[in-house]
Amino acid sequence: MDAVTLTRQLVDIESISGNEAAVGNYLYGELCRLGYQTAKMRVEDDRFNLWATSPESPRPAVVFSTHMDTVPPFIASSEDAKRIYGRGSCDAKGIIAAQIAAAERLRREGIFVGLLFVVGEERDSLGAKVANEHAMGSRFLVNGEPTENHIALASKGTLRVEVTATGRMAHSAYPELGESAIDKLIAALARLRAMPLPSNPQVGPCTLNIGLMEGGRAPNVIPDYAHADLNYRLVGPSDDLRKQILTTAGNDVQVTFPLELPFQRLRAIDGLPTMIAAFTTDIPRLTNWGEPLLIGPGSIHVAHTDIEYIEKQQLVEAIELYCQIAKRLSD
Repeated sequence: MDAVTLTRQLVDIESISGNEAAVGNYLYGELCRLGYQTAKMRVEDDRFNLWATSPESPRPAVVFSTHMDTVPPFIASSEDAKRIYGRGSCDAKGIIAAQIAAAERLRREGIFVGLLFVVGEERDSLGAKVANEHAMGSRFLVNGEPTENHIALASKGTLRVEVTATGRMAHSAYPELGESAIDKLIAALARLRAMPLPSNPQVGPCTLNIGLMEGGRAPNVIPDYAHADLNYRLVGPSDDLRKQILTTAGNDVQVTFPLELPFQRLRAIDGLPTMIAAFTTDIPRLTNWGEPLLIGPGSIHVAHTDIEYIEKQQLVEAIELYCQIAKRLSD
């Protein structure tokens, strides 16, 4: 299998979260062509995960997994002598290609692994949540994300927070007749930005990103609605942080917590370089698939950017690493 060619083929199929069917169908065809027993695991509507095994081992001890979806916008593939470019090249279509190539190499040596490719990781981990209800008895889950082929000792969690303010519309020439929802939201966000956040000596600080804001009707109307979506990167339990957020935001806004993926400590492999993942993965939603490991080619620093790429050499090295890990876990 040519992992470079497969990476480019996958990148050239747009699969922004919610629209993964085309890339899923392509992978289904490729895996069936390679002789895997491949099943579509329905998630919702026409969205599905893929589960593939060798006929010789329908319930393998080791499963390779990553996600098929990408963040927007779609960026078609290109390459030069050293890199493959395009949306999903490192997060995580190059990883899909490396995992399939490793599974093929292992299969020729009589070692059989499962392949689990899920939807929705970039949005809400819905594919992983559904997959967790259909675990196949594996002992180890090797999850692929861009770690530059270092094995992660831990990954930060995610706490998504929605802050909403309401007010009363009025003509902007008479602000005293209205009540600005945007003013309330700005004040609450300023307090939240100034709020001290916890830190973990092994992992680093909890961080905050105000990712989305909206509100208002027109420049000459006092706004009656304003909303912001926040993302905290967790370095431990969230109970105290949630309480602190509610207190700090204040009574002029409403605060909800639509999603949490917890902080996770992970298994290491002796002899492999290590890292701490400041990002979140599907691992907290795949607890029934065995003890998790996190490793993959590519750099998270270029994922989600307009210059996303994967180094071809890292892609080659990842195939070997996945084979080594599977062999050690299978002993």
